[in-house]
Amino acid sequence: MLKIGLTGGIGSGKSTVAAVFEILGIAVYYADEAAKQIMNEDDALKQEIIKEFGKGAYVDGRLDRQYISSLVFNDPRKLASLNALVHPATIRNAENWMKKQSGPYAIKEAALIFESGAHENLDYVIGVSAPEKLRIQRVMKRDNVTEDEVIERMRNQMDEDKKMGLCDFVIRNDEQLLVIPQVLQLHEKISALARVEA
Repeated sequence: MLKIGLTGGIGSGKSTVAAVFEILGIAVYYADEAAKQIMNEDDALKQEIIKEFGKGAYVDGRLDRQYISSLVFNDPRKLASLNALVHPATIRNAENWMKKQSGPYAIKEAALIFESGAHENLDYVIGVSAPEKLRIQRVMKRDNVTEDEVIERMRNQMDEDKKMGLCDFVIRNDEQLLVIPQVLQLHEKISALARVEA
């Protein structure tokens, strides 16, 4: 079974693309959702987060997301510290999840596949690309935030062109090209690659 990454910048529409793969019967691991769960359930990780960010990191055993966000949002060093704790735990969790899947391939959907080093455990990576202007509009609408807030978040992510250049396949989600035919074509291609490598 092939292990496939699915990534893209904020507002690129990678969750939409992941949902199409799920309709095709492909199992998808959502790294951001899993990370939230792991931060609440992995006792060793919880202790490390408390050691790094103080007792206020958890309230009644649950991560205080607002508190953590307030600490890391404008501090690249603190954000890097958090990622250094959470990424390895999420990568381990994804690896265990992948082992339990069947089918020609399974997908790990994550914003930071290259930044976290997760790509090293994957066979191929699919990038979802969209023009910056469109990505900003999508996130403003989705998260009810200002343009400046979206641009600030984008600054914390790898450059779009650089990220797409590292991907093995790219799906354009620019509202010009239809996404579903691109996913279907890629599904056929990856299924064929999986048969060759089986």
